[in-house]
Amino acid sequence: MGQIAAIYCRVSTNDQDCKRQETDLIGFAEKAGYTIAGVWKETASGSKADRQKRKCVLNLAQARKIDVILVTELSRWGRSTLDVFQTFNDLQSWGVCLIAQTGLQFDLSTAQGKLIATLMAGLAEFERDLLRERVRSGVKAAQARGVVFGRRLGQRVKSDKLAPKVLGLVAAGQSYRQISRQLNLSKNTVMGIVKRKRVKDGDN
Repeated sequence: MGQIAAIYCRVSTNDQDCKRQETDLIGFAEKAGYTIAGVWKETASGSKADRQKRKCVLNLAQARKIDVILVTELSRWGRSTLDVFQTFNDLQSWGVCLIAQTGLQFDLSTAQGKLIATLMAGLAEFERDLLRERVRSGVKAAQARGVVFGRRLGQRVKSDKLAPKVLGLVAAGQSYRQISRQLNLSKNTVMGIVKRKRVKDGDN
């Protein structure tokens, strides 16, 4: 019995269709002697993470119901170098290879697959470094504009809101542990509220 292939087609916008990709890949599969399990088509941006049809194909791969995934180009499958590398590793662990019609075969049992995997690992790491650099640059630029990240110093929205209740329960003789359970606060938060109150009273 020949290998079972899933055909995956994707276009970016609604004014496009997958007809050419589907036709080319069906012809490619027939020439290669693959049994076609089905054709999965979707319209989604190349950077979009939520691709339901691709998830269906990956689920089939994980269940070992297919042997090969066929795409016209690698860009039709992956959102980024990192995404392709991650899914490539998943497919490899399931014994499924990804084949682009251009001739690229992602199968670690072949010399070509091993070479591509090594190159993609380097590119994926480079892409992660670029992303971290862009994030750091964006944060610095925002801070230069006065944007404050994280909780501002002295800002305790929940604890400040519940402070009167905490202090009332303390005055009623309840322990910090009892108060923390009753108000769904940590014991340290309760202690902090009481401590701030004492400091404030001492200042006064």
